[in-house]
Amino acid sequence: MAEQDRKATENAASDLSEAAFPHVGSSGRPGEIGKIGVTDQVAETGARIASQPFGAMRKRSDFLAAARASRQPVGSMLVQARFRDDGDPSVRIGFTCSKKVGNAVARNRAKRRMREIARLTLPEIARPGWDYVLIGRRDATAERPFGALCDDLRYALRKIHAPRDKKPKVPRS
Repeated sequence: MAEQDRKATENAASDLSEAAFPHVGSSGRPGEIGKIGVTDQVAETGARIASQPFGAMRKRSDFLAAARASRQPVGSMLVQARFRDDGDPSVRIGFTCSKKVGNAVARNRAKRRMREIARLTLPEIARPGWDYVLIGRRDATAERPFGALCDDLRYALRKIHAPRDKKPKVPRS
């Protein structure tokens, strides 16, 4: 009887931890975001089911490389994106907030909100082999309505991935 109670408790705890901490990967390490991606299946809640691996950007050099690539400012954040061209189809995400955003509590709140909108929005729009960096802004990231944050990220990614027409240079006379 005690063995059955122990197994039931372990199963309930693992179900709770997966639901409460979706950013923790299957290995249990917080640095591994887990599998998020686009498939044709849709859960009862309307959320897309994961299939494409997402990883966290950790190295400063990765953030600097993204800073040299495409960027799109929106009302609540700045989005930087870079195609890695290394053959790895995974999508990596980085989040950052400077001290201008506020104290540690304010910065962490802004990053938590950005992490959640990335979890909900990137599976629809993210492209394999790209790095994305979301940079929080003072007051705007923490106070903007959640739906507007999601719309901001969708808009920024559409602009970043939109085909660019190269205009021919006209010589000045």
